[in-house]
Amino acid sequence: MATRGFFGRGRAASQRELPPGQYLERDFPVLSAGPTPHSRLEDWVFALEHDGEQLASWSWAAFQELPQSEITVDIHCVTSWSKLDTRWRGVTIETLLDSAGLEPPEPFAMAYSDGGYTTNLPVEDLLKDGSMIAHQYDGEPLEPEHGGPARLLVPHLHFWKSAKWVRGLRFMAEDEPGFWEGYGYHMYGDPWREQRHTGD
Repeated sequence: MATRGFFGRGRAASQRELPPGQYLERDFPVLSAGPTPHSRLEDWVFALEHDGEQLASWSWAAFQELPQSEITVDIHCVTSWSKLDTRWRGVTIETLLDSAGLEPPEPFAMAYSDGGYTTNLPVEDLLKDGSMIAHQYDGEPLEPEHGGPARLLVPHLHFWKSAKWVRGLRFMAEDEPGFWEGYGYHMYGDPWREQRHTGD
């Protein structure tokens, strides 16, 4: 069941250019497809996987020791709100791969999360500027309602691709639908091309 906000209407956009059909949101709506997991940091592990094999993994402590990046980006939700100049801190996917001494083994990846959520992405999008595993928002630890302790951030795609409570990436040779994609959301999700649903 979707939480309140998935089907809402919003206010008019500001003068700043937004993707087509989007409106400006000054708050940060909480949108989830199910209950909010609350993971203990001592149990948290992030992994990279391929063909049933774990390629690399990091505990929370090891993850925090990796080189950190900060970015300010706009985010765009498929429900038509956009939030400007959001500030994030985390570890880029490129940094994770470098730390593990890996090259991406396949062209696609499935992000998977606590609670069973998944979403599919091309690996090249995971390596673009701004894409990271984020653990801070606006200078504070990321709250569970917004995907904490860590969420995927892929700001150039619709925000459902930025999976909350992320725990790993599974590399794939062929693209496969994740959770929302299986319910008719677009396989890619470019907000500037209005790719909300299959066929857009």
